[in-house]
Amino acid sequence: MAGIDDVAQRAGVSTATVSRALSGRGPVSARTRERVVAAADELGYVVSAAASSLATGRTRAIGVVVPFLDRWFFSTVLAGISDGLVRHGYDITLYSVTSDRDERRRVFGDNLRRRRIDAVITIALDLDAEESALVRGLGIPVVSIGGPNPLLTTLTVDDRAVGRLATTHLLDLGHRRIAHIGADLASDASVPALRRRGFDEVMRDAAGAEPRFEPADFTIEGGSAAATRLLTGRTRPTAVFAASDEMAIGAILAAREAGLRVPEDVSVIGVDGHELGRWFGLTTVDQFARGQGGRAAEAVLAEIDGAEPKRRRGTLPFELHDRGSTAPPPV
Repeated sequence: MAGIDDVAQRAGVSTATVSRALSGRGPVSARTRERVVAAADELGYVVSAAASSLATGRTRAIGVVVPFLDRWFFSTVLAGISDGLVRHGYDITLYSVTSDRDERRRVFGDNLRRRRIDAVITIALDLDAEESALVRGLGIPVVSIGGPNPLLTTLTVDDRAVGRLATTHLLDLGHRRIAHIGADLASDASVPALRRRGFDEVMRDAAGAEPRFEPADFTIEGGSAAATRLLTGRTRPTAVFAASDEMAIGAILAAREAGLRVPEDVSVIGVDGHELGRWFGLTTVDQFARGQGGRAAEAVLAEIDGAEPKRRRGTLPFELHDRGSTAPPPV
């Protein structure tokens, strides 16, 4: 197996220059770096993680904590994080947590401390004060996607505005009997609660509005079940705003099963920008999930390199995409 001396000899530079070129730390000209990288590739040389950690005090690993591994949003955000970290030579150590309090305390209080990681990224976790304190107590950079969390550097979509945008789109088309499918959660700061609040605010101000709400679990199955209850009731809504695209797709499938046409008989709008939405012609508020992961990777790497943490770093972009699943209500 080739060593750093072999790479130095092949590139015609010192071992110190090889170290600086491959780690990205220290002054090295672009031409020299290219020569060193080419020599390393030719020889199949890979920097030892253990040796690099001893020399720099960094493990080049980032802990990522998620509530779900089998949902599109989380896997897509993870892909964006991976894009940003792998490009800079960092690995991901993944932690999945549920709502179980004891399990969450083990992850935040024990597991993150035992593993040698340089920083933490959390995705759409509603952290209480104790959990936030445990994470901050790690003494390493922490970036949170979702929130907002005033104790952490947070990258967040304005989900209240998302709810308002989706609902306003339906009202502008002429709908008044509009149902919202979302999660019935206690926390006022959670993503589902903020989207529902945006829906409630706009509907409250709309003349003649008849809002409805059905709880669901942010899955296609959950959205289908909720929509079935709505669409087979005595007073059927003319439009459905689902708090995720997966639930919206479930609503479209439920409408088809009920013999209804989308959007002629019922309009459906979701949130996410899910890749399946294109195949269903789903109108959605795209929150650019992969880009969120990339932004989080950039933020955490900047803090590792010494940038000051920025609480409430600002909102992430979102945009309404009309793909045809919404139209004026039937006459």
